Amino acid sequence: MLSEEKIDAAVQALFDGIQFTQEPAGLYDPLRYMIKIGGKRIRPKLCLTTYALYQDSIGPEVLEPAAGLEIFHSFTLIHDDIMDKSPLRRGVATIWKKWGADTAVLSGDVMCIDSYRRIAQAPCEVLRKVMSLFSATAAQVCEGQQYDMEFESRAEVPIEEYVRMIGLKTGALIACAAKMGAIIGGASDADCDNLYEYGYYLGLAFQVADDYLDAFGNERIFGKPIGGDIINNKKSWLTVRAFEKADTTRRTELLKALGLPSVSDEEKAAKIARVKALYRELDVTEDAKYEILRLNEKALEYARKATDGVRYETLRRFAEKLVGRAK
Repeated sequence: MLSEEKIDAAVQALFDGIQFTQEPAGLYDPLRYMIKIGGKRIRPKLCLTTYALYQDSIGPEVLEPAAGLEIFHSFTLIHDDIMDKSPLRRGVATIWKKWGADTAVLSGDVMCIDSYRRIAQAPCEVLRKVMSLFSATAAQVCEGQQYDMEFESRAEVPIEEYVRMIGLKTGALIACAAKMGAIIGGASDADCDNLYEYGYYLGLAFQVADDYLDAFGNERIFGKPIGGDIINNKKSWLTVRAFEKADTTRRTELLKALGLPSVSDEEKAAKIARVKALYRELDVTEDAKYEILRLNEKALEYARKATDGVRYETLRRFAEKLVGRAK
């Protein structure tokens, strides 16, 4: 099977050489910008990783679908940033901030279309399976985003509803990447299903880690302002867990803190500091770290069902690189 270094090199070469239509520049320049600012490329790397569990070389039959997964993910980020009014993505101006919301919406739309064009280049013998998987996943991601937005207007959200939301919004696309690579690589149906579950639980762990880092990460490393979820009253895992643990007094304090004004920089800083202080008092920071480890181990249970030896170690290391950042 291919080494992790070769997979990383293939992903780097893929996105270094990716091309979009030139005109109109006002529509396609944002796509080039979004790809240029990079990212962790989790989904294409996972797609190629599971493909490489069954194949010894990488060709366009999997590279184009892998690129399509990242392009679809980038489309969702463009639209998320509009909805969240986020000024930064990966440390630079977001598309809507740089080109305006109208252009961001349209460029996001054409990015979604481009993702389908690339994924449709999967081998004919598995094309129906691949497109069915991806189309179902694309709808799930939108469903998850809708739940996420609806949660913003609710005072409290049960942890079960929150987990369902991140399973749709984040877990489904990472699971799709894992299964798509396996399908194109010729894996058995059982292996494909187990790798889907591996990706799903890994996606949940990744999202909890992301929620934790949004409040307690380093802005320079995290790539966007710390405390964005708090400012936007988004129901992160930490918020949901805090309400779950809080007694009546603490719940009132949480509601008051989340209701603080956040217009000026001073108000934003005060709101973030107060909510984070309550997180610490309720010890949800440690709870988050434990949950990340629990979900990661659940993912590895499914990896063990599909693989062993060197192949399992490849998946274990992939998981470690993905969620280890929040340890």
